[in-house]
Amino acid sequence: MKHLNNLTALAPEKKSGRKRLTRNSKILKTIIHSIQEKKGERLVSLDLRKIPEAVADFFVICEATNNIQLKAIADFVETDVKKKCAELPYKHEGRQSQQWILIDYVNVVVHVMLPEPRKFYQLEEMWNDAPIMEHVS
Repeated sequence: MKHLNNLTALAPEKKSGRKRLTRNSKILKTIIHSIQEKKGERLVSLDLRKIPEAVADFFVICEATNNIQLKAIADFVETDVKKKCAELPYKHEGRQSQQWILIDYVNVVVHVMLPEPRKFYQLEEMWNDAPIMEHVS
């Protein structure tokens, strides 16, 4: 039995010590509204809260039609969340390649993608056990 106790110590750490979000959380609503303001397309949110391996409570995924819109959406999300929620991203990536910009707010990870990377990586399929919600403008 002692070996089993050691194995449980190696199990993935649960998301404890941080506040869980809901669909009504201010930051999630702000992110979705910000993307809609900049005309992000195919906007969805994935609820990852019941998936033990998930790195966040929610993924928000949208598409931009070109590099200029991609950057505009990502910039506006960061500006609007800072202004309305007083939150800065923990990390962001992809601004140089301008194909897929990821903004990590720990509980919510935003993916702003061009059509080709979105089609190739298929995040919605990868997390297909998560409830998905479409958001229309």
